[in-house]
Amino acid sequence: MTDRESELAENLARVEERLSSACAAAGRGRDEVTLIVVTKTYPASDVRLLADLGVRHVAENRDQDAAPKAEACADLPLTWHFVGQLQTNKVRSVAGYAHLVQSVDRPKLVTALSAAAAHAGRELGCLVQIALDAESGGRGARGGAAPEQLAELAALVAGSPGLRIDGLMTVAPLAGPYAGREQAAFERLVELSSRLRADHPAATMVSAGMSADLEQAVAAGATHVRVGTAVLGARPRLG
Repeated sequence: MTDRESELAENLARVEERLSSACAAAGRGRDEVTLIVVTKTYPASDVRLLADLGVRHVAENRDQDAAPKAEACADLPLTWHFVGQLQTNKVRSVAGYAHLVQSVDRPKLVTALSAAAAHAGRELGCLVQIALDAESGGRGARGGAAPEQLAELAALVAGSPGLRIDGLMTVAPLAGPYAGREQAAFERLVELSSRLRADHPAATMVSAGMSADLEQAVAAGATHVRVGTAVLGARPRLG
């Protein structure tokens, strides 16, 4: 085993221990929470090592990095999640490799994703990204739609060819009433998920929590957590 593989194995084991403890504390089974490893800024070789260690879900946030990485790892049994703010001019590329787009936050993006999915002959799972720091009708500092826009966006996704409404995603906000209150923010997302499932029963995904706050996300009821630094280490500076 190489030094890097040993490092990733140790880090992954620590994250798994945290997840198991958080699930036990919340009275949940470990199988109720899916770990998504965010591999942004790291090479395809790390993705291969993670796959060898049993990771099956990976996430990226920049198409220019993700597209070649996904192509290089196309032989691996991975589910690729796109989690970054997505511009419509990148949609056709993303639709070629992503299985789920977690950052759906405006009608124009839904329309573009539907056209791209049809062109690629694929079905894309979509999560509506909710911004708990967004003003009514606006978008959040890290992308995402205001909670009042959820019903409209979910209905648009559900009615669009090539798309599937799978659930909700949020990032703990840095401003607004939920700043510094990660668990309260995630609990709010779970409440919104309950409303969503009333109209779309199959939309059960609740993607929340990252390296620093995965325990709060599990306690609130998240079904998926997105962990990068705790598995892969401190990210190199982008320059």
